[in-house]
Amino acid sequence: GKLMLTMIAAINEFERTNLLERQREGILIAKELGKYKGRKPIPFPENWKEIYNSWKTREITGTRAMEILNLKKTTFYKLLREWEEIQSTNPYKE
Repeated sequence: GKLMLTMIAAINEFERTNLLERQREGILIAKELGKYKGRKPIPFPENWKEIYNSWKTREITGTRAMEILNLKKTTFYKLLREWEEIQSTNPYKE
Protein backbone atom coordinates (compact mmCIF):
# COMPACT_ATOMS: atom_id res chain seq x y z
CA GLY A 1 0.00 0.00 0.00
CA LYS A 2 2.78 2.43 0.85
CA LEU A 3 4.51 1.76 -2.47
CA MET A 4 1.28 2.45 -4.39
CA LEU A 5 0.71 5.75 -2.54
CA THR A 6 4.29 6.82 -3.30
CA MET A 7 3.85 5.94 -7.00
CA ILE A 8 0.53 7.80 -7.25
CA ALA A 9 2.00 10.85 -5.51
CA ALA A 10 4.99 10.85 -7.90
CA ILE A 11 2.69 10.62 -10.94
CA ASN A 12 0.51 13.47 -9.63
CA GLU A 13 3.56 15.67 -9.01
CA PHE A 14 4.84 14.91 -12.52
CA GLU A 15 1.45 15.80 -14.05
CA ARG A 16 1.26 19.04 -12.03
CA THR A 17 4.74 20.05 -13.19
CA ASN A 18 3.80 19.36 -16.81
CA LEU A 19 0.56 21.32 -16.46
CA LEU A 20 2.37 24.38 -15.06
CA GLU A 21 4.99 24.19 -17.81
CA ARG A 22 2.31 24.07 -20.51
CA GLN A 23 0.51 26.97 -18.83
CA ARG A 24 3.69 29.10 -18.84
CA GLU A 25 4.28 28.28 -22.50
CA GLY A 26 0.69 29.22 -23.37
CA ILE A 27 0.98 32.55 -21.52
CA LEU A 28 4.23 33.34 -23.36
CA ILE A 29 2.61 32.60 -26.72
CA ALA A 30 -0.43 34.73 -25.82
CA LYS A 31 1.85 37.61 -24.76
CA GLU A 32 3.73 37.41 -28.05
CA LEU A 33 0.41 37.58 -29.92
CA GLY A 34 -0.70 40.53 -27.78
CA LYS A 35 -3.67 38.67 -26.27
CA TYR A 36 -2.40 38.48 -22.70
CA LYS A 37 -2.13 41.96 -21.31
CA GLY A 38 -2.64 41.40 -17.60
CA ARG A 39 -4.77 43.47 -15.32
CA LYS A 40 -5.83 46.98 -16.32
CA PRO A 41 -4.15 49.78 -14.35
CA ILE A 42 -6.21 51.52 -11.69
CA PRO A 43 -6.55 55.27 -12.37
CA PHE A 44 -6.14 57.87 -9.65
CA PRO A 45 -9.50 58.96 -8.18
CA GLU A 46 -10.73 62.46 -9.08
CA ASN A 47 -10.05 63.94 -5.64
CA TRP A 48 -6.70 62.17 -5.25
CA LYS A 49 -4.52 65.30 -4.92
CA GLU A 50 -6.71 66.84 -2.25
CA ILE A 51 -6.88 63.66 -0.15
CA TYR A 52 -3.19 62.90 -0.71
CA ASN A 53 -2.19 66.36 0.54
CA SER A 54 -4.45 65.98 3.59
CA TRP A 55 -2.91 62.58 4.31
CA LYS A 56 0.63 63.83 3.77
CA THR A 57 0.12 66.75 6.19
CA ARG A 58 -1.47 64.35 8.72
CA GLU A 59 -4.84 66.06 8.67
CA ILE A 60 -6.41 62.65 8.04
CA THR A 61 -5.24 59.09 8.65
CA GLY A 62 -4.48 56.56 5.96
CA THR A 63 -7.58 54.59 6.93
CA ARG A 64 -9.76 57.68 6.57
CA ALA A 65 -8.19 58.50 3.19
CA MET A 66 -8.97 54.96 2.02
CA GLU A 67 -12.59 55.37 3.13
CA ILE A 68 -12.99 58.71 1.36
CA LEU A 69 -11.39 57.43 -1.85
CA ASN A 70 -13.23 54.11 -1.61
CA LEU A 71 -9.99 52.16 -2.10
CA LYS A 72 -8.66 49.01 -0.52
CA LYS A 73 -5.48 49.17 1.52
CA THR A 74 -3.21 47.57 -1.10
CA THR A 75 -4.61 49.76 -3.89
CA PHE A 76 -4.19 52.91 -1.81
CA TYR A 77 -0.55 52.22 -1.02
CA LYS A 78 0.16 51.14 -4.61
CA LEU A 79 -1.23 54.45 -5.87
CA LEU A 80 0.82 56.27 -3.21
CA ARG A 81 4.02 54.69 -4.51
CA GLU A 82 3.10 55.55 -8.11
CA TRP A 83 2.16 59.14 -7.20
CA GLU A 84 5.35 59.74 -5.23
CA GLU A 85 7.42 58.29 -8.07
CA ILE A 86 5.67 60.63 -10.53
CA GLN A 87 6.25 63.58 -8.21
CA SER A 88 9.93 62.73 -7.69
CA THR A 89 10.61 62.57 -11.42
CA ASN A 90 8.63 65.71 -12.28
CA PRO A 91 7.42 67.84 -9.35
CA TYR A 92 5.53 70.22 -11.67
CA LYS A 93 3.39 67.50 -13.28
CA GLU A 94 -0.28 67.77 -12.35
